[in-house]
Amino acid sequence: MTVQRFEDQLAGLLANMDGKARRELAREIAKQMRQSQQRRIAAQLNPDGTAFEKRKPQIRERKGKLRRTMFARLRTAKYLKTEAKPDAAVIGFVGEVERIARVHQYGLRDRAQKGSPDVQYPIRQLLGFTDVDIEAVSDATIKHLAR
Repeated sequence: MTVQRFEDQLAGLLANMDGKARRELAREIAKQMRQSQQRRIAAQLNPDGTAFEKRKPQIRERKGKLRRTMFARLRTAKYLKTEAKPDAAVIGFVGEVERIARVHQYGLRDRAQKGSPDVQYPIRQLLGFTDVDIEAVSDATIKHLAR
């Protein structure tokens, strides 16, 4: 089911709710979606289920050195923020990490470090809806309306 079709189905039901109830629902959905996005980023998967493209080998990597996973700090609640409004639930990155996330989300060119040459980054979709996410939003909405 596409997001647009899902939105069309629930638009009538949501229109009957007052602003406070819609904001409460949006907060609940945003919280669930942030957790889902965090788990998916930790698993290094795109929304379509494919794996993120691996990093290029680093020149300075030494044998026995601990290797960090991509986006470990980026996916924390400090940087991955939610906002709930009566008409929207928003999940996004804030601050300097927003630029980093955008570069990876769309596969843009950027500098890895100050003074280094531009690098073309592969697309790694940090934010996006999976079929499970759409189903979870639907379930949360129905559960909220049943109260």
